[in-house]
Amino acid sequence: MKKRKKSQCGRRGEKIFSNLCIAPSFLGVMFFFFVPFCIIIYYSVVNNPIMRDFVGIDNFIQTVKNPAFRTAVKNTVSFSAVAVPLALVLSLGLALLLDSKIAGKSIFRTFFLCPLMVPTASVVLVWQVIFHNYGTVNEFLANFGIESIDWLKSPYSHVVIVLMFLWKNLGYNMILFMSGLSAIPKDIIEVAELEGAGKFYTFIHIKLRYLSPTIFFVLILSLINSFKIFREVYLLTGDYPYGKMYLLQHFMNNTFKSLDYQKLSSAAILLSLAMIVIIGILFAVENHFGKDVEE
Repeated sequence: MKKRKKSQCGRRGEKIFSNLCIAPSFLGVMFFFFVPFCIIIYYSVVNNPIMRDFVGIDNFIQTVKNPAFRTAVKNTVSFSAVAVPLALVLSLGLALLLDSKIAGKSIFRTFFLCPLMVPTASVVLVWQVIFHNYGTVNEFLANFGIESIDWLKSPYSHVVIVLMFLWKNLGYNMILFMSGLSAIPKDIIEVAELEGAGKFYTFIHIKLRYLSPTIFFVLILSLINSFKIFREVYLLTGDYPYGKMYLLQHFMNNTFKSLDYQKLSSAAILLSLAMIVIIGILFAVENHFGKDVEE
């Protein structure tokens, strides 16, 4: 009986200690994330912070009808639809290249990891020099008789931010894929090769199967990072960039500066709902294709 009481007291003590350790993080999440999000929901259903009259979904309807919001959504979706798949495919290709027997792996790996160490402000300065009207790219194109282009104020501005996104994120994604490749059981690949399976068959039916959790994680991470490109674009062009570079974060930033909290809150909730749906679909797809690997 005494031993049981001691063990129960020990378990209670461990439970109290673990709860005390978790408490600061829990309170931080509640105070800095959950409570502000509840305030945003409240602002999205009232006419203004002073009158506080309930208006239902009127703020959401007005936000959706807003031309600036539509432009921002269109540009953000088109950017993510191009940048995220490119980041996924290119980083996987680089990881497969480094996984093979090539010379200078360490130099190659360091080259792609260097952008992670460069501050955002420095990246923007380099990009301004490269893509300025009198920048490096235009100087190079002038050798072929091509007229100079103000890349940041042209229809090609989307290309600039896609390249910036890839340059900044490929290295980290590549390391994640290399970690996933190293976790694939070598005996399965050896058996497949002994059975006469080619490299393409091995890649499609074995490596991709085992890489499905890593692909899912990199996809989610790249999608989140695609929304963070606002920092670089803002430093490059300011509050009101060229039409193709006007993203959702520009819309939210400008509505915040104009103190239009209702429009800002409704746009934030719409974006959150869209992200929940997208991530939910990705979870369902990953669960379907990754089930046989787990078994």
